[in-house]
Amino acid sequence: MTGADDKRVKTALDETRLLILGAQILLGFHLNAAFQRGFGDLPALSKGLYVGSFAIMAVAIGLLIAPSLQHRLVERGRASARLLAVTTHFAAMALVLFALGLAIDLSVVVAYRFGATTALFIGLGFGALAVTLWYGTPRLLRKPRKETPPMQDHRTPLDVRIEQMVTEARVLIPGAQALFGFQLAVMLTDAFGELAESAKIVHVIALCCIVLAVILLMAPAAFHRIAYDGENTEAFYRLGSRLIVAAALPLALGITLDLYVAATRAFETRLPALLTALAVGLVLLVLWGLQPLLLRAQRSS
Repeated sequence: MTGADDKRVKTALDETRLLILGAQILLGFHLNAAFQRGFGDLPALSKGLYVGSFAIMAVAIGLLIAPSLQHRLVERGRASARLLAVTTHFAAMALVLFALGLAIDLSVVVAYRFGATTALFIGLGFGALAVTLWYGTPRLLRKPRKETPPMQDHRTPLDVRIEQMVTEARVLIPGAQALFGFQLAVMLTDAFGELAESAKIVHVIALCCIVLAVILLMAPAAFHRIAYDGENTEAFYRLGSRLIVAAALPLALGITLDLYVAATRAFETRLPALLTALAVGLVLLVLWGLQPLLLRAQRSS
């Protein structure tokens, strides 16, 4: 039964990884879109919707990554019924946000070329389709649950914990990859040259944060090959876990700062951009830091 529990956790992490691969496409689009030539021609409403969708997708990625950090900080790499429930709950919320962001992005882009009526029809249509296929149809086809034994508290084998740790690194890396390539590319655009000097500096800081996150997330593989000769040890597991947890901070900061830079392109004043970025940054801080640490403290007491 313990092996089955570990497999259920591994499956949940793999499914989260699949979802985040879709979310990274829209996150990268949002940063890139703000520096396209036609962005300045968008009406104020479309720009506002664009910023809202960017924030929505950032929070969706925050929800998808949060279970991995709870697995590291709260469960210490062990399987638990609580972790499975959290992963399912957060994934469900992320899918709602993903569908909403998808509908908004389609509406904004289609409206630019084909008008608001067509855009509204396409955006709402595909948003409704996403919700139907992701929620409605699965619930209709859902079979009555069989009685399954509750997950037991047990010591997850070291090899399994390391495998799950590597999987969690692969969950976080797409979030960084989604921004890194676009961050480099936008610096070569004419629109980037038109930014205020302060916004340019913020973008460079965000770029450095994402680079740091990527380096930290790739480090466990290097240590495993070079320092530990591919051997699974408790020392490697602790080191890898710390590197993955440490990568979450610069990743959250990089996403927040680039959201601010993109929002300054959409709004005429900096205050709405600042407030939007601070709100998303606070959500990521709670999901990736405060909540896991509070849960860990409660469990230790």
